[in-house]
Amino acid sequence: MIEDRVAIVTGAGTGIGKATAIQLAENGFKVALLGRRLELLEEIGHTISKAGGVGFPVRADITQEAEVIDAFDQVLQNLGRVDVLFNNAGLTLPPVEIADLSLEQWNRMVGINLTGSFLCAREAVRLMKAQQPRGGRIINNGSISAHVPRPLSVAYTATKHAITGLTRSLSLEGRPYNIACGQIDIGNAQSDMTTVMHQGVLQANGQIAKEPTFDVRHVADAVAYMAGLPLDANVQFMTVMATSMPYIGRG
Repeated sequence: MIEDRVAIVTGAGTGIGKATAIQLAENGFKVALLGRRLELLEEIGHTISKAGGVGFPVRADITQEAEVIDAFDQVLQNLGRVDVLFNNAGLTLPPVEIADLSLEQWNRMVGINLTGSFLCAREAVRLMKAQQPRGGRIINNGSISAHVPRPLSVAYTATKHAITGLTRSLSLEGRPYNIACGQIDIGNAQSDMTTVMHQGVLQANGQIAKEPTFDVRHVADAVAYMAGLPLDANVQFMTVMATSMPYIGRG
């Protein structure tokens, strides 16, 4: 067992990222908090510190290669290594038909949801290959939409399907270096992104229906379980969802 294990959480300022960062710290990880809003990251770092843990805020826009490289350099210099990357940061859009989807919207979605995850994974792999003991774990935040789409969500769905390809490729490429990669697919965890579920959202049959959500702490617990496994075991894919959400049989 490596002492002083270090985890990086992207999109750590709110929602799933915030809850997971706090849970990982409670489980003994030193946690690097990556995000665009430094003031939120500093608040979470203070919360973790008050509880006796280590929360290291790092401002970074994950769509910008130089900022990602610098962020991982800061983590290495201040925390010494990287044992876990939770690739969590992501963006969604209101429902929009593909005919009305602008290239700017598409590129922004791809930039955050896919390119950002690639850049962070790339830097994590570079550090994990070089450090001693060698290896680590990458956990990608997929989505129910990595399996089946919501209506009018072509950009989001495409990026989340691509995350599954990234996960599989990282799992294969990481084997010789003791780098494991898994994916958590989340359905309707309570956050700012899912408050609309209680108002009603478009279904595949054209109706508007309210959908249930569940406490984000259960996602944090699941990620912490994945992160805490020894590197000779891996959760390749896990789905955590509100029990009665319209996923099984969607459409």
